[in-house]
Amino acid sequence: PGANYSETESSGLPSNGIGFRGLTPTQSVETNTRQNGYNITADLYGYPESYYIPPLEAVERIEVTRGAASLQFGPQFGGVINYILRKGVAKPIEVIAQQTEGSFGLHNSFLSVGGTKGKFNYYSFGQLQRVVGWRPNSDFQKITGYNRIEYQASEKIKLGLEYTFLRNRIHMPGGLTDSMFYLNSKTSYRSRNWITSPWNILTATFYWKINPCTSLNIKSTYNESARNLVWRNEDGGPQAMDAIDPLTNTYVNREVEHEGFKSHTTEARLASHYKIGRLQNSLATGFRLFIGNMKRQGGGEGTTGTDFDMSLVTPGFEYDLDFSTKNIAPFIENTFRLNDKFSATAGVRYEFIRSTIKGFNPSADESTVVYSNHSKDRAIFLTGIGLQYLTSANTNIYFNWTQSYRPLDYSSLQPLGTIVAVDPNLKDSNGDNTDIGFRGSVKDYLNFDLSYFYLRYNNRVGLIEKTDANGTYPFRTNVANSLHQGIESYVEFNPVKAFIGKRNWGFSFFNSLGLIDARYVSGAFTGKHVEFAPSLINRFGTNVFFGKFSMTYLISRNSKSYSDASNSETPSADAVAGAIPAYTVSDLSASVRVRNCQVKLGVNNLLDAHYFTLRTSEYPGPGIIPSVGRSFYIGFGIKF
Repeated sequence: PGANYSETESSGLPSNGIGFRGLTPTQSVETNTRQNGYNITADLYGYPESYYIPPLEAVERIEVTRGAASLQFGPQFGGVINYILRKGVAKPIEVIAQQTEGSFGLHNSFLSVGGTKGKFNYYSFGQLQRVVGWRPNSDFQKITGYNRIEYQASEKIKLGLEYTFLRNRIHMPGGLTDSMFYLNSKTSYRSRNWITSPWNILTATFYWKINPCTSLNIKSTYNESARNLVWRNEDGGPQAMDAIDPLTNTYVNREVEHEGFKSHTTEARLASHYKIGRLQNSLATGFRLFIGNMKRQGGGEGTTGTDFDMSLVTPGFEYDLDFSTKNIAPFIENTFRLNDKFSATAGVRYEFIRSTIKGFNPSADESTVVYSNHSKDRAIFLTGIGLQYLTSANTNIYFNWTQSYRPLDYSSLQPLGTIVAVDPNLKDSNGDNTDIGFRGSVKDYLNFDLSYFYLRYNNRVGLIEKTDANGTYPFRTNVANSLHQGIESYVEFNPVKAFIGKRNWGFSFFNSLGLIDARYVSGAFTGKHVEFAPSLINRFGTNVFFGKFSMTYLISRNSKSYSDASNSETPSADAVAGAIPAYTVSDLSASVRVRNCQVKLGVNNLLDAHYFTLRTSEYPGPGIIPSVGRSFYIGFGIKF
């Protein structure tokens, strides 16, 4: 409930971001994004943006962890999103092939192989996806692959090795001003903007069942990835046309920017169950060790061409910086069961972070070159507590309070691909997150979760509009402290099971609701809404099934929000600041299974709503990023 998405597919970026409780959804920067329990971002603190997300065909389930339990994984305000991938089945081999075709040139091929042979369990998948795009110049292609093998060395020890890779090439059509959007949201005024983000994640796992009550789990990950951008420099915003100069008969030179990441992460977790009297308690303790480096180069003079080309026509970059992060974070968490109905969980996490920066970049007025060589140490204690009371065998009341922390990331210190000016005195953000709720189920026909949350966010980083001799421009700074509170609820009801009983047909209704009041409570913007924080996020739908046929209809409603802290009703000339109007979107999907085959089809944005979820100062803009109009897809899958 309350999940807010930034939709960037129309601009070639297929990885939409997600945020909770009024937190920024762009690139999922406020959440701890994981796959099979390990991080898949380049640097959880220095560069938390998500560029790789596993294809849903390979995902068994998605776990969302918030509250005291999330302290085991990190201090993020938005908690943890963990994509659990499928494993090999018990038989020696199983092959699944799926092919999906859709509107705007969608071709998606997926193939997986998995099984168990002796002491080995294996699973691999490959995905090839090509899209022409809803807008001109929004085509992209990507190849995603994954391999995992697990070896059951003994009854107590299991070893594993996983490798994930992503290769892509994304054509970005640029952002739009408000007048451009309302005139024709499918328009593109950029044909020469490209990005690639090759991703490589290698993970070794070790699991040891020390005794029936105690286990040790270690995951060690190496990430070597990059982001390569070549684009027409966006000074002047989307209204600055990218046209051939009649005097030179060529385009202007593009700008080339490159980032390279290398990081090592090791996480260990010891879990133990023990008894005090007749009641079983649980202890979890461990640590996270991280060493990461990033090379950031930008402002290079690129070619006047139109294809993806990282060549420099003049040697050297305008800025060349080396960032590094070292982090060690031990934690301990214990669940005490005070009686058969009441339990309390307490957790503590210590974060030590050392960040360094070396290199050079231009001064704010670009008149001189500034050389950097400094480091910053941070030591933070974070605590959390959770309470749970069983009101019945299937229902409980819960309470969570957790401290959170977000250090400044590299993009705040030296942004890539943006028209934003940055405050040199930026500070880290901190706060806490509280929720209390009632959840559970009634037999097999009703599931529900109703809660109230209260989130404090201090030194929040955001955008404000500033003015100089050249006009207005977006400025990133610590805007103020913000307070987020509201109601989250999820209800799913199956009337057939409730009043008739279990049948091979039926239908259910579901509703996911977020009522959010996220406002600044200090500084010049006191009382203003936090950026990208709609007051209402409501999703209502129905599932219908008859034998092997199923169908889902979903209606999603987001209320109005703003992209800037001043809540500008009149948008800025570059469309970075302004309102994001309310919108309602409907989606319809259906599938049918016949033996080992499945056919699925659907319509996204059924009523062809005209809307957007993002104004951005960065690529794939700047400006408004329109959401995709009505689209169709049909897919066929076979398992053998």
